[in-house]
Amino acid sequence: MTISIKTPEDIEKMRIAGRLAAEVLEMIEPFVKPGVTTNELNQICHDYIVNEQKAIPAPLNYHGFPKSICTSVNQVVCHGIPNDKALKNGDSINIDITVIKDGYHGDTSKMFPVGKIAPHVERLAEITQECMYKAIALVKPGAHLGDIGHVIQQHAEANHYSVVREYCGHGIGLEFHEDPQVLHYGRPGTGVELREGMIFTIEPMINAGKRHVKLSKKDGWTVETVDRRLSAQWEHMILVTADGHEVLTLRTEESL
Repeated sequence: MTISIKTPEDIEKMRIAGRLAAEVLEMIEPFVKPGVTTNELNQICHDYIVNEQKAIPAPLNYHGFPKSICTSVNQVVCHGIPNDKALKNGDSINIDITVIKDGYHGDTSKMFPVGKIAPHVERLAEITQECMYKAIALVKPGAHLGDIGHVIQQHAEANHYSVVREYCGHGIGLEFHEDPQVLHYGRPGTGVELREGMIFTIEPMINAGKRHVKLSKKDGWTVETVDRRLSAQWEHMILVTADGHEVLTLRTEESL
């Protein structure tokens, strides 16, 4: 495993890429409402990234992925492909944005309610976000990746949810996916020790039902819960600093 330690120059470029990715999520929020299609959301994001930000949407043509963003609705866990099906009142959707600016990647996602959602839908999204925040709070030099996985698993399972194990966070920089893998379950004190200059994503996928997932044979990308119950995900990109961490994809609505 080769984990890249970012230089001050790398970090400055990653700050820019992270801020741009966060801005796409802020920009798209007013458009997420009943009746819109995920293809329309994809086009709006694509045009904004390319024309306004002068950046590149990283998912487009990544290993053959056909769109510029991932849109994962209801029981879709991750890697949902935008299509012409309209969102309906009560749906929940994760929009996952990765931009490339000056060669560097910025990667983040959040849950959006579509219209008025049921309390159990809202609760899953909230607990999943709390899982991510609790994990981010532990990031500092000397901590271990197992600490991150453990706190996510503990909080999810204490709320009677399950943690997806087949997909995880990852190192990021000039490459979309770098070492290390950041698992969302684990034991404290195990795994890679964090060092200043590491940058990686924390992106827990939490299921309302069982943790088991299946990959679509039809498109080779879409991951769904086997029991077809809801899934939620949030994602931030984190820098390990000398005395803690910096969230590179923080949105203006957040204070961490």
